[in-house]
Amino acid sequence: MLRSLSIRDFVIVDHLELEFEKGFGALTGETGAGKSILLDALGLALGGRGEAGMVRRDRERADVVAEFDLPDGGGLRAWLAEQELPAEDGTVLLRRTIDSSGRGRAWINGTSVTLAQLRTASDWLADIHGQHAHHALLKPETQRQLLDAHADAQGLAADVAERYRAWQHILRLRREAEADSASSARERELLAWQIRELQELGFDAAEWGELNVEHGRLAHAAGLMEGADETLAALGEGEVAVCSILRHLDGRLAALADIDPALADVRELLSSAAIQADEALHALRRYRDRLDLDPQRLAEIEGRIAAVTDVARKYRVAVDELPELLAQWQARLDTLEETADPARLAADEARARKAFGEAAAALSAIRRPAAEALSATITDAMQTLAMAGGRFEVALEACEPSSNGVETVEFRVAANPGQSLRSLAKVASGGELSRIGLAIQVMTSRSSDTPTLIFDEVDVGIGGRVAEIVGKLLAKLGEDRQVMCVTHLPQVAACADWQWRIAKREQAGETLSEVQALDETGRIEEIARMLGGVSITATTREHAAEMLGLAPEK
Repeated sequence: MLRSLSIRDFVIVDHLELEFEKGFGALTGETGAGKSILLDALGLALGGRGEAGMVRRDRERADVVAEFDLPDGGGLRAWLAEQELPAEDGTVLLRRTIDSSGRGRAWINGTSVTLAQLRTASDWLADIHGQHAHHALLKPETQRQLLDAHADAQGLAADVAERYRAWQHILRLRREAEADSASSARERELLAWQIRELQELGFDAAEWGELNVEHGRLAHAAGLMEGADETLAALGEGEVAVCSILRHLDGRLAALADIDPALADVRELLSSAAIQADEALHALRRYRDRLDLDPQRLAEIEGRIAAVTDVARKYRVAVDELPELLAQWQARLDTLEETADPARLAADEARARKAFGEAAAALSAIRRPAAEALSATITDAMQTLAMAGGRFEVALEACEPSSNGVETVEFRVAANPGQSLRSLAKVASGGELSRIGLAIQVMTSRSSDTPTLIFDEVDVGIGGRVAEIVGKLLAKLGEDRQVMCVTHLPQVAACADWQWRIAKREQAGETLSEVQALDETGRIEEIARMLGGVSITATTREHAAEMLGLAPEK
């Protein structure tokens, strides 16, 4: 469950430190007080979309930290260990920051992570049902995903989609091979010739570098020899040899240093210079012995360089791009050869089609009983939500194979007795859609392992007796997990185990949001406000206390 939430500089929140309780909690307050902002902050910590507008005015960044208990079961624990993000104290700490430019960072248990990792971990921790979830239920994609989630078949559905894509890829290759076999043959022949040309060239990047160095040395051999000879003569092979002069002066200064020690440092410098001059002389002699004019080798190197540059120029690439060009041609030739045999492709296609069919059949076998069970569950819930005699059906209709399987998923409803089932998108009024959508969300959440469920004004469009029933449904759901609901309905709030009041205050010319945990007296006042509006009477308070079950006995 969610233990705590720390929010700093988020929209109109300056700093909040919130401690959460188990069971069913209601978040209430005036419209615009910031109730949904708290859930937006939690959604950000869970990996939701971040943007610069979330940062409080004149602040550098928004910072949200959510602390959860590590759920029972090994799924999240194993994933955290795999990602090297262990939760040694039995808690999971999620943190998210957004700066004023819109850039964000994320952490799990103090370690920086990607947004994808944060979202993966969040799937085990909390599920937020947003204000517009009812309208999303009208989309076929949402209906299919909800059924697969209810059937715990998301993994199999993803496998079906992957096998369908593999099948379609091979099908496309086969059709291309059949339709353009002559053109493919010509391209294969050209590629094979070009690949042979580059392979025979035998270009090697290391060899190319050595060739250029050797070419530079041979091309300038005469100048190098002349310079080396001149330097050798000056150092030790001419009439006036620097090395001999330095050795003589070193001996002379050594004798003088024996007379006056003040010359010792000067003598040491001169001795070092003499040694280094001798080393330079020996090294230069070795270099000069290796240096020679070799017109034949120079011609060979120039021929090799010309051959490489001619090929590079021919194919309009830089010399160092030739290996990459060879790899590209080889990959293209491999692809063309793979598609050169329509008969083999047809066999591959048949195998891929069979693999898809097996996976799709397995998915259908899971979907059918799940659809029947969900239909019955939602139909039962409708009877208590002012739709007595109404029916709900998750209809599966056979269709052409697709990445979604071999059937379509459609939610159908008959809101009143005697009506025929029709698409939810076509027959449900606003109020009916709210009640059916709420029933779907609450009932499907019962089969979820997610320990924290949050409902953001999903009870909009209902009231009276139905609102009380919804409150009891949420309270029942809160018996074995943590449930929170942002609500404007006193009937729903009265069923909560705990309640917070969110309000706005003015501070230094700024509008800020604050949260107050309500005791029994505070809950009576808040429920009375929700019942009576501006004018709260003693009768209203009595009614609020009665709803909360706190009225004194008479």
